[in-house]
Amino acid sequence: MPPPRAKYFNTTGPCDPRRHYMLPPTQRLPEARALIEMDRYFVLHAPRQTGKTTTLDTLAAELTAEGDTAALMFSCERAKAAGDDYVAGESLLLDSLREAADLSGWPKKLLPRRSWPQVTPGSRFGAALREWCRRCPRRVVLFIDEIDALQGNSLASILGQLRDGHNKRHKAYPFPASIVLCGLRDVRDYKVASGGTSDGINKASPFNIIAESLRLGDFTADEIAELYDQHTQATGQEFTKDAVDRVFELTQGQPWLVNAVAHEITVKMGVTGTITDGQVEDAKERLIRARAIHLDALAARLHEPRVRRLMEPIVAGTFPHTDETYSNDLSYVRDLGLVTLKPPPQVANPIYREVILRVLGDPAESYVMADPHSFVLPDGRFDLPRLLQEFVVFWREHGEVLIRQEGYHEAACQIILMAFLHRLVNGGGYLDREYASGTKRLDVLVRWPYPGPDGERLIQREAMELKVWRAGENDPMPDGLAQLDRYLDRLTLTTGALVIFDRRPEAPPWQERGGFEQATTPSGRQVTVLRV
Repeated sequence: MPPPRAKYFNTTGPCDPRRHYMLPPTQRLPEARALIEMDRYFVLHAPRQTGKTTTLDTLAAELTAEGDTAALMFSCERAKAAGDDYVAGESLLLDSLREAADLSGWPKKLLPRRSWPQVTPGSRFGAALREWCRRCPRRVVLFIDEIDALQGNSLASILGQLRDGHNKRHKAYPFPASIVLCGLRDVRDYKVASGGTSDGINKASPFNIIAESLRLGDFTADEIAELYDQHTQATGQEFTKDAVDRVFELTQGQPWLVNAVAHEITVKMGVTGTITDGQVEDAKERLIRARAIHLDALAARLHEPRVRRLMEPIVAGTFPHTDETYSNDLSYVRDLGLVTLKPPPQVANPIYREVILRVLGDPAESYVMADPHSFVLPDGRFDLPRLLQEFVVFWREHGEVLIRQEGYHEAACQIILMAFLHRLVNGGGYLDREYASGTKRLDVLVRWPYPGPDGERLIQREAMELKVWRAGENDPMPDGLAQLDRYLDRLTLTTGALVIFDRRPEAPPWQERGGFEQATTPSGRQVTVLRV
């Protein structure tokens, strides 16, 4: 027998306990088993790459091994190509069900017949399940994965057949005892995918028989430590507590990010000694620069109208327009995993926050021609005052054009300055950004490593607050100084910069913008104010 292969942190597809470090999957969803035992139909939803498929696959195996249930998971992914063609969608779904059953390793008596009942298209899926449940000596439980791959008439047809079978279930009409629909979205969005609207009117679901809609959560800090400890036990390589804490801070427990950071460090960076928070920071930067597929898939959503309507006020710090579509849009963006579940709406974690601003700022960044090395002082520190002066020149030359080009128009000023900073800081330092709906600001922290007198590694920190002066509003400088004061308090810094963008129609001409002044915060700090 060959020796077992070394385990690693998984970032692609379902986890396999023989190959991957992983937490016990079903412990992440304790409610599911209770609902299945009560013969309930329900929905499990969560963002991509959070462990849904792994959890359900494990639960199916556990239930089947107990002896009184035949629990099978299969995917709707293949049926996506059918679109509105419900006949083709039904056939593709039955093919997937057949393949999953053939690969299950079950005894023949538990399997469905080789041929499906010949009935009218549009009722074949329900008839196939009914015939299988009639023959099977165990109660049948189905986990239907990637349900939101189905669209339009195909989705409406399948959901309708499941609802019809659920409502007729009894000894004379056998049908699966429990069905779990698993996907990215909550059940409320299935109405949209099956041809309805998201306008908040007529909220009836095409699958209104569900008992619950469960969401698979992110890892806690303790769960991250438990996962990483598996690597330590297998290899002897430790993560410091600061490293684990930093992973939780950067990812907020998003499972793919937690695994991706560890994989980046242990495999791609080839770190062999104890893993530190500095290496976690380097791994985070590498993932963002590489625009890993998970991050790229999220970034691709930013220009969807429903996503932009939610994300634009978050980036701009303004209050969202709460019309009749707002609740549906917020739920959709939460289901994507882009924003937090708790109010106020804000980006789900610092890595996503960084990716969003970098993606939105890509067009503006291509206009930045300054040499990043020219902002490094002889002692290795970063010259922030000079950077702000250079930004004034950049803003006068390109600001008007870039604002017109920016799709996130309300957040254009913040996005453009962030692109400028990213181009000039991220070569040797780090940018941390904080923003959320309704805050009317964007907080920025530049962290710049430089050598101390004795060669030790020191960190220069520079804080900035961004405000926008919009039409009909008062000068935001007093509020900005108070907000900057609180930000400096939190960072234990003595000074900072306040940048105010003037978006009023009566703002000075572009060539006259860019005035600097010194101001005093409510607590007495001396700070720089830049008006552009």
